[in-house]
Amino acid sequence: MFNNYSDVMSVSDAAEALSVGKNQIYALLGSGKLKGFRMGHTWKISKKNLEDFITEETKKQSAETKTA
Repeated sequence: MFNNYSDVMSVSDAAEALSVGKNQIYALLGSGKLKGFRMGHTWKISKKNLEDFITEETKKQSAETKTA
């Protein structure tokens, strides 16, 4: 899915991959919806965690659509 990115991404990479701003990625990390880890002051997000986030959000939206 994200073949052009390394296995561990920066916030900038994740934002670019999802076509959102860096603040949105920080908000997702802060809320725990997107899992990541810190190296010093820098957040890192694994490609697998980003893919898992997309899968979970897709499932949620699909379930919401069915109940609407």
